[in-house]
Amino acid sequence: MTQADSKSGAIEAGRLARLKAQAREHLLFYGRELSDTLITQAQGARLRDETGREIIDFASGQMCSTLGHSHPAMVKAIQDATANAIHIDSTKIAPEVVELAAELAALLPPTLDKSMFLSTGGESNEAAIRLAKKHTGGFEIASLANSWHGTTAAAASSTFSSGYGPAMAGAYALPPPYAYRCPVRHCEGACDMTCLDVGFEMFDTWSTGAGAAVIVEPVQSAGGIIVPPDGWLRRVREHAAARGMLVIYDEAQTGLGRLGLNFGFEHEGEPPDLMTLSKTLGAGVPLSALVTGGAVAESAKSKGFSFYTSHANDPLPARVGLAVVRTLVGENLAARAREMGAYLRQGLDDLAQRYEMLGDVRGRGMLIGLEFVHDRKTKRRNPEMVDRATKRAFELGLIVNRPGGAAHCWRIAPPLTVERADIDSAVAIMDQALRDAGAR
Repeated sequence: MTQADSKSGAIEAGRLARLKAQAREHLLFYGRELSDTLITQAQGARLRDETGREIIDFASGQMCSTLGHSHPAMVKAIQDATANAIHIDSTKIAPEVVELAAELAALLPPTLDKSMFLSTGGESNEAAIRLAKKHTGGFEIASLANSWHGTTAAAASSTFSSGYGPAMAGAYALPPPYAYRCPVRHCEGACDMTCLDVGFEMFDTWSTGAGAAVIVEPVQSAGGIIVPPDGWLRRVREHAAARGMLVIYDEAQTGLGRLGLNFGFEHEGEPPDLMTLSKTLGAGVPLSALVTGGAVAESAKSKGFSFYTSHANDPLPARVGLAVVRTLVGENLAARAREMGAYLRQGLDDLAQRYEMLGDVRGRGMLIGLEFVHDRKTKRRNPEMVDRATKRAFELGLIVNRPGGAAHCWRIAPPLTVERADIDSAVAIMDQALRDAGAR
């Protein structure tokens, strides 16, 4: 690549053809089709592709880049780590690991003061479920239908989406608080939590009395940006406590400012027994955390809990996580998510006023969902329109995401550092993409 190519992101034609041929020959399919477009640079809320074209990223990469791509604090943290320690034995602790645990504890209630650091959200949820089973002695895990918690064994068994079965013994699905499409055909537009009560009543008819945990997201992201009503997390805790089960909040996509507060559970002030963090903690670097309190941790330890991995408590990702937490606090990004999220929501609400096929707009902070329907009377899902509009938006220079469990929705989740000008440009592209795709 020439110097000019390096600045623009463009790839020389011969090399580009060779890379695309090698991609087709050597890259293994992992569950979703790979794009034929190569991305060469990423900065802030914008990417550059193989031709040097700029693309606005309103998916934050894989929902990870909450600070924006290549944020200076992250770049410095990685540079500092390479000059000090990248990886050591997991039982040998680097200073940045201790500091990250302490600074997370300072942001959380006293009942969430102990952390272990892993690599992925699936790992952290796997560890959380294992710890809950050790502490309680039970094996039954309840989670929401159409949820996403990972692809490892226990996490995948708590991921109730089509094509992910069969689940492990003891896995149970609860109806989600999906007000737009009430799963028990009871509510109309506003969830009154009947679905949750019915779900636990059904759980009781199936349970052997060996409940271990309930795992939920404060806002269900991959399931279509399902926002629970006020009091729902409290009701989950009440049902869990009545059955001797722990509560796990999976804050992979909701934690660290995304919803307009440091953590999603703060909207109700209902802390869990265990919390997992991942995507937003590493902000693009593989890092996750399992957080719990001393009493639960000591109980599980005394009963033989262990979770060995090669990269537990690695110093490089811990240093990045520390930079993320400090940037979140120092730049007051949670407040910025509220402000910019409200501005973005205005633009999306305006689109919904003009397009009948946008049946619902919902979300919190900088995590907003658009649900596509054939018409608002029948609410029939319209994944075909989503597919056409998503492809057209990319052609026009915008990445919007279809969540894995809701192919009839757009998930809008730009970096928390996004500028108003990028929001204006993105909404304008969505408007044109909808028109070009034939939306009414």
